[in-house]
Amino acid sequence: MGLELPQRARRIATATFVSGSLLVLGACSAEDTAQIRRLAMPEPATEEAPAIYDLWQGAWLAAMIVGVLVWGLIGYAVIRYRRRSADEIPVQTRYNLPIEIFYTVAPVIMVIVFFFFTVDAQNKVLANPTPDRTITVVGQQWSWTFNYAEDAEPAEDDTENWVHFVGTPAEAPTLVLPLGEKVRINLRSPDVIHSFWVPAFLFKMDIVPGRDNYFTVTPSREGTFVGKCAELCGAYHSRMLFNVDVVSPDEYDDYLADLESQGSTGLITGGADADTQIGLDDEYDTGDDE
Repeated sequence: MGLELPQRARRIATATFVSGSLLVLGACSAEDTAQIRRLAMPEPATEEAPAIYDLWQGAWLAAMIVGVLVWGLIGYAVIRYRRRSADEIPVQTRYNLPIEIFYTVAPVIMVIVFFFFTVDAQNKVLANPTPDRTITVVGQQWSWTFNYAEDAEPAEDDTENWVHFVGTPAEAPTLVLPLGEKVRINLRSPDVIHSFWVPAFLFKMDIVPGRDNYFTVTPSREGTFVGKCAELCGAYHSRMLFNVDVVSPDEYDDYLADLESQGSTGLITGGADADTQIGLDDEYDTGDDE
């Protein structure tokens, strides 16, 4: 009789949980359901993004397995070694060497496994193969400048091979990318640290003054995606928004030709300070005369 009540309570709790879960899922839209299945990750929009997506899913799976195991052990210990009468005191164990060794070794193994898969995903995302196109993105306070090269691997001092589009805080600019082509994106900043982030790419990278950060991305589906600065960069950081249009290669070429016809030629990096930073040079002119 004493065991029937706990079993009945567990059945009621299980039925309530399952019913509640079905109700919640049933009330979700198709988009919300897809988000739940992806564990809140956007749908990957590049050929490199699945490496990050798989790492995210694998990390959640490992966390859930560990959570279920730990909660199960806690529940087992609570039920198995509970006090059964007012006069009975459960066995008190001060030390258990095998368990303590297990609790030390298991987390170390988990960290090693996570580290391995993280480095593997990072290597895939930052492989940087020979690009088909090159774009130099400049993050400045507080908007973006997109420089498009007509050659696959141009020299930045050869400004004749570049066209550009300069954004403003009042209107978010648009970065145009060709579908299915490897695009090397160089990141530059003339003022403070910014961060280039397109959630659908499942990737972001900081833009540091004086440092040549870059990555290669291959858009895998057409569409318009949102981008933003992910680094607090000043008073109008919230206005550092941009859009990404992934179009066919022919449309991409037409866009570059249109920029050239408008006279938007040359490479715009925000001035000479785009390649300098305090502390990187042996001498720095503060402007103060002694």
